[in-house]
Amino acid sequence: MESITNVVPTYKSQLSLCSRNEMISACKLFSLPLISFPGKSPKLFPLKAFPSQTGEVQESERLFKKLPPSKWGDHFLSAHVDASEMDTLEREIEAVKPVVSGMIMSSQCLESTKKRILMIYLLVSLGLMYLFEDEIEECLKEGFGKIEDMLAGENDLYTVSTIFWVFRTYGYNISSDVFKRFKGGNGNFKECLIEDAKGMVSLYEAAHLGTTADYILDEALSFTTIKLESLAETGAISCHISTRIRNALCMPQHFNAEMVFTREYISFYEQEEYHNKMLLKFAKLNFKFLQLNWIQELKTFTKWWKQYDFASKLPPYFRDRMHECYLYGLMIYFEPRYSRGRTAVFKLSTVWTMIDDTCDRYGSVLEVADLVHCVERWAPDCADSLPEYMKTVFKFAWNVFKECESEGISEEGLSFNVQGLLEEFKIYLRANLCFAEWAHTDVVPTFDEYLEIGGVEVSMQVSIAGSLLGLGKTAREEGYKWLKSRPKYVEAQAK
Repeated sequence: MESITNVVPTYKSQLSLCSRNEMISACKLFSLPLISFPGKSPKLFPLKAFPSQTGEVQESERLFKKLPPSKWGDHFLSAHVDASEMDTLEREIEAVKPVVSGMIMSSQCLESTKKRILMIYLLVSLGLMYLFEDEIEECLKEGFGKIEDMLAGENDLYTVSTIFWVFRTYGYNISSDVFKRFKGGNGNFKECLIEDAKGMVSLYEAAHLGTTADYILDEALSFTTIKLESLAETGAISCHISTRIRNALCMPQHFNAEMVFTREYISFYEQEEYHNKMLLKFAKLNFKFLQLNWIQELKTFTKWWKQYDFASKLPPYFRDRMHECYLYGLMIYFEPRYSRGRTAVFKLSTVWTMIDDTCDRYGSVLEVADLVHCVERWAPDCADSLPEYMKTVFKFAWNVFKECESEGISEEGLSFNVQGLLEEFKIYLRANLCFAEWAHTDVVPTFDEYLEIGGVEVSMQVSIAGSLLGLGKTAREEGYKWLKSRPKYVEAQAK
């Protein structure tokens, strides 16, 4: 069985995934303030202010750190994706799908149902679940109806934890009482459980899917975290399980990007003694197909970004985060069928980044207020009153919204619109203006005021609204309604 590194593209511009340590280091680089791969400390650049709305030139100097260009540059412009290779991969994937589908929909006895649910976990972890959504839903619906009988007498930690994880992940409220069987007479989890390393990892992963009432999962998380940290350091377990433990402790599966976890899990599963060779090969083919698809999109988006030529049109106050914006979209929609949604999220994320830098790092309060006024009016001619650099920013936002609307109409018809997103965009701009006013005056907001405005300014709500564009009409409209109600979950994440 060839390794995953042998089935990914070998040309220069392949999309390779960094190691866990490299990823953590990269995350540190991207913490605020976001400055691309700094070498020496950036110099402060004074620039003359652009003309204000009144036509008067403000002579005040604006000092800011000049940000270096993106390290990625034009890397993906030279990428070559062979369409015939993608067609071949797609045919191979389609040929295997009926076999795997049959495995999911096999006999209905309790023991078989249990095995099928464990297989669903494999499909999720190997990045194959999107190919079998109907089969998975049918299997889980049938299995949940007899969950008590299925788990009666089951004392394998890995099996119980994995089944719990699968049902909770797919929205089934399986009771956390299933873990009481692993407690001793003293009310604590049995110490002998640490002998089952894979079971401990599964319990740790399951513990992240608890509610505020699942006290036993809080205990499980504390227990497994301490024991797994110790277990990973002893060297008493196999290397690939130790790596799996370290990765889980660093980023639990529930919070990880699906494709990042999949890349790790394929390597882990390949080293498992009794892995299913057909499933492993299937996972590699699928990952390679997805990878080629993403590279092709990055090539297209790089061309799209370069056509705006912001480097010659704007002072160097803004972050060139095109590739990171694409990654954000990929974390929301990784499946090929959501290409339009991924495109919308990518393009809109570049707008949010540009707006944020313009308001935070360069624009005066008056200029930001003028931009907000233009967005409130939302007409192309209102940009005429803006300073030249602000015209570029407004026109960029206008063009992206129109592109998203045009792409949606071409796929869904004239009923498609971006009105819900536009309303969130206006709220987002108002929050940026509020921040600008605070920064340029002696007004100190209260903690509650800061949380309220800051929760909007971080672009959580407007980003969610943008991600809804890739869904169907019904789901999108329901999503806008849900977002407008300002659910506590979203507000908590934003703050």
